[in-house]
Amino acid sequence: MSTAELDLRHFAHADLPRIRRTILDVHAEAYRDTIEEDAFQQRFPWFVDHWGGHPAFACVIAYHAGEAIGFAYGAPAVPGREWWRDHLHQVPERNRTFSFSELAVSPQWRKRGVAELLSRTLLGCRAEDLAVLSVDVEHPRVQALYESWGFRKIGENRPFPDSPQFAVMLAVLPLPGGSPE
Repeated sequence: MSTAELDLRHFAHADLPRIRRTILDVHAEAYRDTIEEDAFQQRFPWFVDHWGGHPAFACVIAYHAGEAIGFAYGAPAVPGREWWRDHLHQVPERNRTFSFSELAVSPQWRKRGVAELLSRTLLGCRAEDLAVLSVDVEHPRVQALYESWGFRKIGENRPFPDSPQFAVMLAVLPLPGGSPE
């Protein structure tokens, strides 16, 4: 099966009550091997509500044969209050930022281009100048994947006492390259 067989659907803040369970289910499937011992991952429903509560929340969910197999979501950052600014000596002149908060793909769909397709679909329609995300530093292959899409590491942070140490990654929009297919 290829990504050409996927149905990509866009959702917004008003859709959260309808898609929340889908996001939670895909996340639980994606992290099924680690979620029980990871207190930070167990708080994921709070993060869904936090980001989904933003009036400009944007989400893309990939479906195959009617079943959700992955998602990507985020929201614009508050201008002038972007948390990534502390990691740069000089902030780019064009700095409206989209906070790319979460990406998850069901295990059986990994390594098929779904993560890139979801990311490019979500970020490809953004009006912001930059996109920022965090990647657990214990996952260098995930960081390398984002780097291959045009993100660069600008620092590290631990936003919550129980969170992992994250690599802070920033990209200029639109991402270089094109569609993954």
